[in-house]
Amino acid sequence: MPHAFTLGPADLIARPSGALHWPALELLCVSDLHLGKSERLARRGGSLLPPYETQETLARLDDEITATGARRVVCLGDSFDDLAAAERLDEAARLWLIRLMAGREWLWVEGNHDPGPADLGGSHHGALHLPPLTFRHEGGGEGFEVSGHFHPKARLAGQSHPCFLTDGRRLILPAFGAYTGGLRLEAPALQGLMGAGARAILTGRRCLVIPMPRS
Repeated sequence: MPHAFTLGPADLIARPSGALHWPALELLCVSDLHLGKSERLARRGGSLLPPYETQETLARLDDEITATGARRVVCLGDSFDDLAAAERLDEAARLWLIRLMAGREWLWVEGNHDPGPADLGGSHHGALHLPPLTFRHEGGGEGFEVSGHFHPKARLAGQSHPCFLTDGRRLILPAFGAYTGGLRLEAPALQGLMGAGARAILTGRRCLVIPMPRS
C-alpha cells in the first residue's frame, strides 16, 4: 500500500520499501544504499556482520524497479559505504548492478560516504535538478528538495520504522540499505529542517502517515 502525496507541483508516491516513485518521469529514487558496509567494517577492524547486505539491498532494488517499471533511477548518495567498498564489490553483485542499470538512465548523486565516481557507468552529480525538484544527498537548500543522509526513523507502538519525512517543500528519504541505522525524528537536525505541519510516512508492510513529533 504505497502513499501518494505532492511535493510542490510534483505528484509522488512513497513506496513501503522506502523507495520514492515519480510516475510522470518514470523515475525511482532510493537513498543511502550503503552497499559493501559489512566489507568496510571488516576491513577497518570493526564488527563482523554477515556479508549478505549487498545482495539483500540489490534484491529489494530489483523488485522496486520491476514493480514501478522505472526507466530512470536516482541513487541519492551514500550508495556505497565508501569508495573502496565500491571497488571491492564481488563479481556477482557488480554484474547484478550492471544488469539493473542496462537500458535505464542511472544517476548517482554524491554522498558524504562516496564523494567520487565509481567505475560503474551512469552519470554523477553533486546535486541533480529535475524541475521542479532538486535531488541532493543532504537537505538544506532552496526550492522543492528531495534528500537523504539522515536515515529518519519514527517510533510507533514501541516499534521503530524507517520513514519519509516531508513538510511540503522538503522531503527526506529513509535509508534503503539493509544495514543502516537511523535518526529519531526528535533529533535537532531533523527538527530544524522541517517546517510547520511536517509529517512522517512510515514504511513497512504498508505506508502509514503520522504528524512529525515536535521536541
